[in-house]
Amino acid sequence: MITGASAGIGTSFAHVFAEHGFDLVLTARRGGRLGELAGAIATRYGRRVHTFAADLADPSAPAAIALEIANAGITIDVLVNNAGYGLPGRFLDSTWEQHRDFLQVMVAAVADLTHRFLPGMIARRYGRIINVASLAGLVPASAGHTLYGASKSMLIRFSQSLALETMAHNVHVTALCPGFTYSEFHDVNGMRQQVSQLPSFMWMDADTVARQGYQAVMRGDIVCVNGRVNRFIAFATRVMPQWIIMRAVKRVARTFRRA
Repeated sequence: MITGASAGIGTSFAHVFAEHGFDLVLTARRGGRLGELAGAIATRYGRRVHTFAADLADPSAPAAIALEIANAGITIDVLVNNAGYGLPGRFLDSTWEQHRDFLQVMVAAVADLTHRFLPGMIARRYGRIINVASLAGLVPASAGHTLYGASKSMLIRFSQSLALETMAHNVHVTALCPGFTYSEFHDVNGMRQQVSQLPSFMWMDADTVARQGYQAVMRGDIVCVNGRVNRFIAFATRVMPQWIIMRAVKRVARTFRRA
């Protein structure tokens, strides 16, 4: 099961898992896009694909999705929590209702879906969970997009704890931490022009990110940072003095964050 499957990294994950012989359950808000993707995957890989249009900003959505899956007699062996977006600008630029919906999608729905499907994985002694986090969860935060890095940091810590709890049951949990990835993400939050100013070596494509994520969870890696540049940045933020890192993040963030 892949959330946020209608575009970007979610679509790439759908192709990667289908290529490796998995049948799929795809969810996203855009039912039309899901239908097109399902048809393409069924034709190309010969896999069964079920689609459920749902908005994870609705707190009742995870329960509704789980019920539909149960009624269809589907077993979930792999869960990819990929759905997400950003709220550009400073904290007070958005209403609390917008922040509430953001946290519901980015944090609460992830924990909710995981809590619903994990028991079956443990009982069958096989499961794989990928929580799509971000390099932003590993580096100091800057002004703007105030809750984004915080939500991704939570996913990383959640994944680490859960991985240690479940590894004895052959359930692997991976926090995937891509950096800048070519996708619709930046178009949706209105930041395409700003992020386009970043050098090309900082970018990765969604297919590469998804393939690395698949390989990481199958190996049992708990945290996977995509790309050498991103791994260097993550390492540097751990070993360099925080005041230096904060100053560098503040300077670079002016390029790609609206604050």
